Amino acid sequence: MYPEQLVAPMKAELANAGFTELTTPEAVEAFMKKPGTSMIVINSVCGCAAGTARPGVRKSIEHSKIPANLGTVFAGVDKEAVSKAREFTLPYPPSSPAIAVFKDGNLVHFVERHHIEGRSADMIATHLKMVYDEL
Repeated sequence: MYPEQLVAPMKAELANAGFTELTTPEAVEAFMKKPGTSMIVINSVCGCAAGTARPGVRKSIEHSKIPANLGTVFAGVDKEAVSKAREFTLPYPPSSPAIAVFKDGNLVHFVERHHIEGRSADMIATHLKMVYDEL
């Protein structure tokens, strides 16, 4: 478990951009029942989350078409919520950071850590915008 003072600014990056913090399994379940398009970002303390994943996700939601529901869980902090979120991303193995896009509760796109590492925030944002356009 990471100390709250360490992760608070990392959580705030997405919360301040309009993402709902999902800190319990029940919150994840309720979020996933929302109709329409949704995105859950599995946030992390790692360098690729800070350097490219969070900035890329924030840039992507400046697009004209974005998921209606934006949520986030934090790996290593909200363990039960992350575990519940990962149930919705099966058959993909656990990955953090990661970005999952859903339509009516069904997984339609998943960006794993190895698709984030080594890519710029702009590349991630462009990729996600293309996904949003297909929703």
